[in-house]
Amino acid sequence: MAALVALGVGQRSAAGIFLVVVFASLAFFFTGHITLKTYAFTAWVFSFVAASMVWPQVFGVWFGFDLKHLIVPLIQIIMFGMGTTLSVSDFTRVLAMPWPVVVGIVLQYTVMPFVGFGLAKAFGFEPEIAAGVVLIGSAPGGVASNVINYLARCNVALSVTMTAVSTLLSPVMTPLMMKLLAGQYVEVSFVKMMIDICNMILVPIVAGLIANRLLYGREQVFQRSGPLVGIGLMSLAAAVATGLVPAGWLGGLKNGLIVGFAMVGVVALAKLVVGIWMHGPTNWMDRALPVVSMAAICCIIAIITARSSEDLKRVGVALLGAAMLHNLLGYCLGYWGARALRLNVVDARTVAVEVGMQNGGMASGLAMNTLHSAKAALAAAIFGPWQNVSGSILASWWRRRPVPPLAAAEKGEQS
Repeated sequence: MAALVALGVGQRSAAGIFLVVVFASLAFFFTGHITLKTYAFTAWVFSFVAASMVWPQVFGVWFGFDLKHLIVPLIQIIMFGMGTTLSVSDFTRVLAMPWPVVVGIVLQYTVMPFVGFGLAKAFGFEPEIAAGVVLIGSAPGGVASNVINYLARCNVALSVTMTAVSTLLSPVMTPLMMKLLAGQYVEVSFVKMMIDICNMILVPIVAGLIANRLLYGREQVFQRSGPLVGIGLMSLAAAVATGLVPAGWLGGLKNGLIVGFAMVGVVALAKLVVGIWMHGPTNWMDRALPVVSMAAICCIIAIITARSSEDLKRVGVALLGAAMLHNLLGYCLGYWGARALRLNVVDARTVAVEVGMQNGGMASGLAMNTLHSAKAALAAAIFGPWQNVSGSILASWWRRRPVPPLAAAEKGEQS
């Protein structure tokens, strides 16, 4: 009410402050609510967006350092966290279920890029914003899709494998679709985008796979203090040494290697302290990383919004509408495309979620780092929070409507 009164008397700054308080309060309330806690992240995003529009200077330059340079390292930390949830079996599982994975990947890299291109044309967005809509459609599946599929009681193994495989293919498929569909809007360098994706996504994920083995491997060497100290110190030393190497020698992968080595070192030493010295819980990483990832995404969105607040005021409603349609069409075409290609209901639901939910963090990083455009990053900044809302709603809908016995029997026959 205070925000509405402030808007009514023309005090936009005061209204923004009240909105920040409202969304932050909702975020705290949702966090402690058994049913609404899945919306806490979205409420935090809205509070950061409101803050970045009221105080854009806070997310601008600190002591001569432009905070936009934090976007890629933050995404690398998020991707490292994703890697810690994966194992080699998540990639090799495609051999056990090749057809569902192939169907899902084909739909992922056809439905979403072309729908994004069509919506950019239909809404008549200016070139950079249109390129951003195509970019979010050309990104691989987002890691949040695994959680949504779990909540919806879908095929989580298929979901994790699809996310892993689509991410592994992204250095080729994302630049290819951008070159084909967004080249008319902005200049797209296939090679540079491919290298940037490897640096920002693949290298941290590989480091996360190594950290996964450190954390959960049954080998005795990972349960003793000495080896963990050695691994931790050597990894941190490797990060420092990589920082001293000229960037040209590493083919554009320098930042990813630094973050990867540093995170492996931190994980090894943290396991030493938490797991061995303090006898703490073994799943401490699973608890910490979601919080770190959500905080990183909120910061990324705020940094992008602070640089494009005027553009967001001008095209925000239209861009939100495009994001909602993009997401909805992804779910619908993903599901019915999978059913048309003879997947059972459970797997079709899984594919629908994977197709409809994109890696917004990667799209944001590519927009800022490769396309050098905050406008292009706006689509990802809006799409990301919305897909979490829609995904939670879809998961609740399907959870209350379990697969009929006939479809369950069909699933058993296929497996």
